[in-house]
Amino acid sequence: MCTQVAKRLLSGEEITIVNAEKVRISGNRSQIIAHYKQRWARGKNFSGPKYPRAADMIFKRTVRGMLEYRKTTGKEALKRLRVYVGVPRELKDIPTEVPAIAKKAPARSIYLGEVSKELGSGRS
Repeated sequence: MCTQVAKRLLSGEEITIVNAEKVRISGNRSQIIAHYKQRWARGKNFSGPKYPRAADMIFKRTVRGMLEYRKTTGKEALKRLRVYVGVPRELKDIPTEVPAIAKKAPARSIYLGEVSKELGSGRS
């Protein structure tokens, strides 16, 4: 899903992702958790790299990795992305569109919210 979001951002669309904690990551549960724990442990308190623990920020960081975020086009594309945990009040009345790619659930997967809880985030 992140690749589709990155492509659409580069084409100029504004994208809002709600319920980021319900995004599925395909693969073995223990390997995924170990991967994200290893990434998060890489960063130090006062120097980088700083990896997020909250589900919305993990998603945004993943999309950022697919963009040329140091160039102007990538910076502008990243500004067009909004990611929320849950559904904010201002978006409750807006009809939503679920892309076909988001409807398919892989057999072996884990929710991003579960990964976030394993990392110790207060917001899952």
